[in-house]
Amino acid sequence: MRTIYLDHAATTPMDPRVVEVMQPYFIDVAGNPSSFHTVGLRAKEAVTEARQTIANLLGAREDEILFTSGGTESNNLAVTGVVKAHKKHLGSTLPHVITSSIEHHSVLEPLLHLQKISEIELTVLPVNREGLVAIKDVRAAFKLSTVLISIMFANNEIGTIEPIADIGREILAWRKEQTTPYPLFHTDACQAAGAIELNVEKLHVDLLTMNGSKIYGPKGIGILFVRRAIKVEPLMRGGGQERNIRSGTENVPAIVGLAKAFELVQENREVENARLIKLRDRLADGLLKIPKTRFNGHPTERLPNCVNISFMDIEGEAAMLYLDAQGIMISTGSACASNSLDPSHVILATGLSYEAAHGSLRFSLGHSTTKEDVDFVIAVMPKIVERLRQMSPVNLDMKYFS
Repeated sequence: MRTIYLDHAATTPMDPRVVEVMQPYFIDVAGNPSSFHTVGLRAKEAVTEARQTIANLLGAREDEILFTSGGTESNNLAVTGVVKAHKKHLGSTLPHVITSSIEHHSVLEPLLHLQKISEIELTVLPVNREGLVAIKDVRAAFKLSTVLISIMFANNEIGTIEPIADIGREILAWRKEQTTPYPLFHTDACQAAGAIELNVEKLHVDLLTMNGSKIYGPKGIGILFVRRAIKVEPLMRGGGQERNIRSGTENVPAIVGLAKAFELVQENREVENARLIKLRDRLADGLLKIPKTRFNGHPTERLPNCVNISFMDIEGEAAMLYLDAQGIMISTGSACASNSLDPSHVILATGLSYEAAHGSLRFSLGHSTTKEDVDFVIAVMPKIVERLRQMSPVNLDMKYFS
């Protein structure tokens, strides 16, 4: 049976060219970058070169790139580390943080925890039906006690691209008006890295998260861009690596692989985006011909590879299993929360019902996706939807497609 992988927003297969550049650092150059012998220095040189490559692609300085274990750690480090490092300037006033209702759990959960233990005052901004944060809402939420704003660049579930550069300009204007270095601005760019130019100067961000598993690189590696002079309280202490902000022996093969993966996706970004947009729109048009469906996300300001559709009167988990039986791999909501049966917080935030959220499916395309793959999904999906609408989810008969 053919396998059609349409879950690239969850993770991507590694590019063989990435695997190739990583190979020497598993065995031949296996030294610790903190060691001063020849093998250690070669490992350190590889890390330095990778850091420089990533910095150049981001329009940043080399010492502004911190390596982490992935997007979750980078997001936690950004939001928790900034709050803890900058709360002293407010005295007894609680630091104020602004975020959106559709952020990844690795941003929302640490902020909600800080709120729960009375470490911060938190404003969670709403989004419109298309998943967009209103710039006027961001500006209206500013306070003199606001130390951090964290808005994701592109949503991992519905693909909506937020106006990060415009928000950044509003923040710069506020700082100038109030003669303050705050608020600092963080964006989670994990989903955007392979599809959008990431230039920290043009985006006016102070912190930016990116990881390898979304850009055909290795899992378990990510970066946090931290602008010079910005203090971040460490989450882990120990050896003092990564500017004393993120201790731990560097994962040299993964770091080298991340740099190569980021370089490759940025080099091929425009050509690949054009190809994916055609396939994305073909898939969306085909699926929306099924009765009682709704497209989720912004119609134009969205990632080139993401299609999220709510199919009314079905359970998304059941549809996913039926598709899997046909060799089609997709997801319902965020893969990072796939162990939960709760409806997508992102879909609910756009104003849809629990029923619509439970019936939402995400199809995320990638390098391997072909027109034949898309047409096969379009052909199979109506049968699955019809079957599920005819029966109760507790009585699913997987032999229907055997």
